[in-house]
Amino acid sequence: MKSHVKRRTDPERAQSRRNQVLQAAAVCFARSGFHGASMSEISKEAGMSAGHIYNYFDNKEAIIMAFVDLESEHVAAQLRELGGKDDPLQSMIDEAPRHIDENLDPEYFQLPLEMFAEAARNPKIAEAIRASDVVAMAEFRPIIKRERERRGLPVDDALLDGRINTMVSLFHGLPIRSLHRPDMDRNSLVEGYRVAMKALLLS
Repeated sequence: MKSHVKRRTDPERAQSRRNQVLQAAAVCFARSGFHGASMSEISKEAGMSAGHIYNYFDNKEAIIMAFVDLESEHVAAQLRELGGKDDPLQSMIDEAPRHIDENLDPEYFQLPLEMFAEAARNPKIAEAIRASDVVAMAEFRPIIKRERERRGLPVDDALLDGRINTMVSLFHGLPIRSLHRPDMDRNSLVEGYRVAMKALLLS
């Protein structure tokens, strides 16, 4: 009961502790995989007892659910930034190199790959990822529609869905392709993405 009261009266400290656990879990999941990493391994990495971790997360599934939430927040921030650009479509094309670099960085993609793998066998995680995507698309789709309308380009539902799903798939597939071909030429990849993004967004 004491720890309960303490967490309620000191939410900043509780959030700091949660972040400490999440940082440790990210290291352990990248090193051992979601199923390979134990709570004791995570507690050791975090520098706290396993019992203490359970004050903040019921189990490993709760930890990965927290990562889904963090990824959702990251995407939401990117979409807010995109929506505020003078020309969001051109901005997406111009910023393709930055997004490519992110998706080719193992430190960036290892955790999402673990989440996707877990979602393939865990309905609860899958549902959370789908719900997150629904929220993101509710922000992203209107931006694409508005900017295409401004250019006098078609904006029917089937076309928009196809273009958006193709763009998202391109970036989701990058980490997997980089695992197959770690020696890919980055500059030619950027050029290919710019061609594809221009065709998808501006035609």
